[in-house]
Amino acid sequence: MTVRNIRILAISVAFLAGLVACAGLALLLAGPAVQQVAAIGGPFRLTDQNGRTVTDEDFKGHPFLVFFGYTHCPDICPTTLFEISEMLRALGPDADRARALFITVDPERDTAAVMKDYLSNFDPHVEGLTGDPAQIAAVAKAYRAYYKKVPLDDGGYTMDHMAVIYLMDKDGRFVSTFSLKRTTEAAAADLRRYM
Repeated sequence: MTVRNIRILAISVAFLAGLVACAGLALLLAGPAVQQVAAIGGPFRLTDQNGRTVTDEDFKGHPFLVFFGYTHCPDICPTTLFEISEMLRALGPDADRARALFITVDPERDTAAVMKDYLSNFDPHVEGLTGDPAQIAAVAKAYRAYYKKVPLDDGGYTMDHMAVIYLMDKDGRFVSTFSLKRTTEAAAADLRRYM
């Protein structure tokens, strides 16, 4: 083999190696060919504010919002539920085609009766769900919702929790988090797209 042939072979090998590296980088940057959906949500069996047992199947056929909180929350929960209520009012008659779930992270205090009384301050389309601690832990885990009981110096407690609203489609599949940090009309229009 001559020096010239060795150079041509070396250049060809280098070119092919560069081509393979570029193709690999392009595939890596392009991401997977199939859109990945986050594993958020899933089956649950809880009690609504009227004392009726409900499951995730009861909400299928409608897009629904899910928010985890508790009735003794001093600020985040009432503000978020007010904003959800305003958005549902902006939907007008279309509000009957959607659902909004307020799932407690404080089942010790948030009985069905307490939830019913608390939710009387908000739009009637907002449904409160409670259960025993194990049921709440399971549904929170399915939605990847963080919460933690925090003891207070006076012997009471508060609940630390995340303030995320989940948008689920008509089949109960996670779509995305749902922002209320926009006009009420814009939020209503966004939810209406999934009806």
